[in-house]
Amino acid sequence: MQPNEQTILVLGATGYVGGRLVPRLLEAGYRVRAASRSIRKLESRSWGHHPLVELAAVDVTDLASLTGAVQGCTVAYYLVHSMDPSNQDFSEADRQAAANMVQAARDGGLSRIIYLSGLGHDDGDLSKHLKSRTEVAHILSEGPIPVTVLRAAMIIGSGSASFEILRYLVDRLPVMITPKWLSTPCQPIAIRNVLNYLLGCLQHPETTGQTYDIGGEDILTYRQLMEIYSEEARLGHRWIIPIPFFTPTLSSYWIHLVTPVSASIARPLAEGLRNPVVCGESRIREIIPQDLLSVREAIHLALDNIVRQSVESHWTDAGYLPPVETRYPGDPDWSGGTLFKDRRVIRVEGCIDDLWHAIVRIGGENGWYYGNWLWSIRGLLDKLFGGVGSYRGRRDPERVYPGDALDFWRVLNVDEPKRLRLLAEMKVPGLAVLEFLITPLENGQLELAQTAWFAPRGLGGLLYWYAVAPLHNLVFNGMLRGIAKASHRPLLQGPLRTH
Repeated sequence: MQPNEQTILVLGATGYVGGRLVPRLLEAGYRVRAASRSIRKLESRSWGHHPLVELAAVDVTDLASLTGAVQGCTVAYYLVHSMDPSNQDFSEADRQAAANMVQAARDGGLSRIIYLSGLGHDDGDLSKHLKSRTEVAHILSEGPIPVTVLRAAMIIGSGSASFEILRYLVDRLPVMITPKWLSTPCQPIAIRNVLNYLLGCLQHPETTGQTYDIGGEDILTYRQLMEIYSEEARLGHRWIIPIPFFTPTLSSYWIHLVTPVSASIARPLAEGLRNPVVCGESRIREIIPQDLLSVREAIHLALDNIVRQSVESHWTDAGYLPPVETRYPGDPDWSGGTLFKDRRVIRVEGCIDDLWHAIVRIGGENGWYYGNWLWSIRGLLDKLFGGVGSYRGRRDPERVYPGDALDFWRVLNVDEPKRLRLLAEMKVPGLAVLEFLITPLENGQLELAQTAWFAPRGLGGLLYWYAVAPLHNLVFNGMLRGIAKASHRPLLQGPLRTH
């Protein structure tokens, strides 16, 4: 297909929806400027080096960077939100980002904005999350650049936050004590149908300046959703017991403990479950006709993608990855007070690719090669104290990319096939980094160094390090032996602690 001369800006290109929209725009022949806070995350995507894509580091809270990204583009997809642990008030952050977008669109000469919002009747009783989505739509629409708004309820697809909540709740709880919101009606939509509408709005100029509700054919209660999921996952009957005093706040804590979704995201999502989210009109179906998947079909497809390990994007992809110039414990020029270091090495013989493959498979269902029950306990404790826990797993069981979530770690650097560096995202009184480094030796052997750095914060950080340090002998040594065994190469020496 011949390239389209116009350049399309996708803000939030490494998020769940944006990460799937960019390749479809490229397939349709559009030039795309994919924007995210991290160039490294963009470069790691399968489409990161496509000849029609241009990568841009953009922070929507920084007007200058946003204005620069808009320059030369005709249409912008606005697929960003501020509902993450780093924002104490995501609604205010969303309002400021939307105001910046209005100004940048005007100054940069955009012709239109396409925004994916949330369903919900604006009657004053909307949850904070849905109200924020509505406020952003109003702010964008009040600007001089015409906006197309698509309002969706629950998006069903492998890796979406809503689907992961549904999946983990039903998978793990044969008996569920549930709040009265279980009878709230909703109109879910499959991710592929959302993407078709987003792309279709670009191809149909008559959608400019309009607001459309998008949803599938089915209007169901959340209880019916759970029952359909249970049938498609072949889990057998689930006992669902609704009680009237199970509040949204309690629901959010329960979701946080049982699913991979953190409390900062679970709470606003749970509060929104009390609001009916059903399409009030269906005009877009005449403009952009497509086969709408039923809820059962969408769930079946999502589960199939998970089984085939072909999850194209995941809700954890939107996690923050610090810029490359940020220094961490272990960097040569790092400074910041006390720094603890635990370095252990082994020597093996054989191919570096085999050893690297074993290293990059850590976490998720593959486990940590030793003491998985200890890692699980650490993840559970993290959950109990409001952290991310270890349920997030990993999106791809064989490969890792900068910015990937890996249980309660975030992938900082990948220098294949030599170095993997992880940043701790669990609740910890300090800054923790874990690194694996392979060094080829002259005699044909390989040295694998596993190094843990910890920069404590206050007295609590010091006490934490001295409390967990004795476990390192058990866990880290076991992990190194496990990596050597998984690489199918003889362990010649170690583990030895060198610092």
